[in-house]
Amino acid sequence: MIPRIFLISTLMVGSLSLPGCAGGVGLTMLGIGGGTAANVGVEHTLNGIAYKTFTASLDQVYAANQMALADMSVKITDDAKTESGRQVIAIAADREIEIQFERLTPRMTRMRVVAAENMLFKDSATATEIILQTADHLESKTAATARR
Repeated sequence: MIPRIFLISTLMVGSLSLPGCAGGVGLTMLGIGGGTAANVGVEHTLNGIAYKTFTASLDQVYAANQMALADMSVKITDDAKTESGRQVIAIAADREIEIQFERLTPRMTRMRVVAAENMLFKDSATATEIILQTADHLESKTAATARR
């Protein structure tokens, strides 16, 4: 059995030797196991973008997101259909929030959220909270439907 510290050290050193963004992806993958239960399933990139894939239709995830944004008093400035799904642009304080919904299958949707404070700073905490609130609304709507 390989000691855990040796395995983690090897992965960290190995990921640093990868070219370009691939090294950052390796470090990001190491951080996934260190998250809390509250954001299980929310993936992050090193540049502050949050992702989650839902086992639900695009329409269901979109509707849950609309309820979540309303609950958080986030103002929607643009909402449009795209070739692969939908894109929503919203404003919260000094952050522009871009939300993309991509239909992977009729019952699986990928959600991508970027909360940009300016050209350089991305607020991954806000992006993650939007995904978590969307998941909560989707779960409560699914539970209500199951009770009927």
